[in-house]
Amino acid sequence: MAMPTAARVVLACGLTGLALVVLNQVTAASLDPSLERASVLGSILAVLLLLVALLWQRVEPLAPERVALHGEEGLRLAADLDAALAEELGWGSTMLLTATPAAVVLLHWRGRTLLERGILGQGGFLPGDICRRSMARGQTISLVDLKLYPGREEFRSLPAGIPSVVVQPLGEDGVLVLGGWSPRCFSRSDLVWIEGWARRLTGELARVGGAAEPAGGPSSTAEPGTG
Repeated sequence: MAMPTAARVVLACGLTGLALVVLNQVTAASLDPSLERASVLGSILAVLLLLVALLWQRVEPLAPERVALHGEEGLRLAADLDAALAEELGWGSTMLLTATPAAVVLLHWRGRTLLERGILGQGGFLPGDICRRSMARGQTISLVDLKLYPGREEFRSLPAGIPSVVVQPLGEDGVLVLGGWSPRCFSRSDLVWIEGWARRLTGELARVGGAAEPAGGPSSTAEPGTG
């Protein structure tokens, strides 16, 4: 992991200071008490600069690098959608793709994929155990590094090599699936964005479908152990 420029400058100053202290100590004609005290103080300051540089790396870690996803960027939208719903899907998916690290947004509702936007996969998405568990429990499931989860085959219709996935339930009738550009890329604020649109979208889908909106709406409480 590369070190920030400012941290490298501090590290260089610490190493230079420590080297000068040692050089001064070695070349001194005599080691009197005042020189010893100055050497000790100089060494302490140099070591502190080295520690600051190392801590800087932990305080400001670099974001994970984006994975190069192969696929066509585009939009797949069900043709028979209500005009107001189609507009809502267009607005909401644009916001998620621009305001969060999502590379693809997919909406599956009552057995149909109504929307897929971003980097398109092979298509034919079908909810599996993870999505069904999310819908049944009303909980967001965040798969922070997809290759570590045995149920990742459920998302093979997404772009190949997608590194992370968020499954947001829309009541018990559907799910909103987002694939991220890098592992652990979705922050807590991103999940709030996703939940907020899911609440709005669930009501709109229920209205168009002629069903009552699910009581309480989707929950943002992530299932334990999912990241």
